[in-house]
This record gives sequence, C-alpha cells and structure tokens, in this order.
Amino acid sequence: MINPSHIEHIGIAVKDLETAISYYEKIIGVKCYKKEEVKDQKVVTAFFKVGEVKIELLEATDPGSPIAKFIEKRGEGIHHIAFATNNLEENLKDLESKEVNLIDKKPRKGAENMDIAFIHPKSTFGVLTELCQPRKKG
Repeated sequence: MINPSHIEHIGIAVKDLETAISYYEKIIGVKCYKKEEVKDQKVVTAFFKVGEVKIELLEATDPGSPIAKFIEKRGEGIHHIAFATNNLEENLKDLESKEVNLIDKKPRKGAENMDIAFIHPKSTFGVLTELCQPRKKG
C-alpha cells in the first residue's frame, strides 16, 4: 500500500511552455517559481504552487520524448498525477508483488530534486501515476 501524504503535483503536457506560463500567471494568477530541464526525460518543466499542490507544466525538448508522443496522440492536457510518499523503493516492491504494471521498477531522478517512479496507466484506470519523494542526500 502506498499511503501517500498528499498530492505532490499534477503534470500538464504543453506544446509551448512560455505561452502556458503566461496563461497561468496572467489568467489563473499564480506565479511560476521554477523552470528546470530534465535532460534524461527530454523535457523542460515549469512549476506553480496552488495551496499545497503544485502544477507542473511539461514541454518536450525532443520529438521522440514521452511528452511529445503524448501530445501527438492525445493533445495537450493532464499528463499525470503525482503522489508524495516516504518509502518509494518499498512502495515499488510492494506494487510489483501485487502485479501492478510499473513503468519504473526503481526510482530515478526527477525535477525539483525528487526521486520518481511511474505506474502504468493500464493499472490505474487510465491515469499515469507518479510516486515521488525528496532525493536522499549523499
């Protein structure tokens, strides 16, 4: 069982990060507090805080990236929901033992100094689900 502490963020795939940032700042009224490139995921991200939940905008940096493929297939929109956990490695082992379809069997580096892992949407009623926790120092 995952037992998340909270929704860490909602990821939204966008074609043009700067246009999307402008919308969130000028129309929604929230300020982008961080932009970051995650090279191994071929994506640039922008973060906004809404209460305790973050919105993560994702723009592909390569036409073969997962975000580019998502937009090509489904268009812009909600890409994933991320849950915060304190035991990511244990959660993954537990999910695998329960035959949950994992994209990542081991944590990997994500944006905002997080370790992340994805659960395949086939196991989560069509919703790509991310588990994340702050990276351990060292």
